Amino acid sequence: MSSGNKTVAEMKPGEVGIVTGFFDEHLSVKLMEMGCLPGSPVRFNFSAPLGDPVCISLAGYELSLRLEEAATISILN
Repeated sequence: MSSGNKTVAEMKPGEVGIVTGFFDEHLSVKLMEMGCLPGSPVRFNFSAPLGDPVCISLAGYELSLRLEEAATISILN
């Protein structure tokens, strides 16, 4: 597994990363309320047939996000 900073939107199925921060302050509040906290592991499960939305595992549950939202979550993998 390669190391580097990227976003959840850039992940591939099965890939795991650690949330490092957010690019959208307003949306970050909503994401943190759903358990997407810096330091939390996140796993990219799959994307819908046309690529949007995506499904991630986070804080013990699965969460569907639009690609636009997933692109605001910075990860380290």
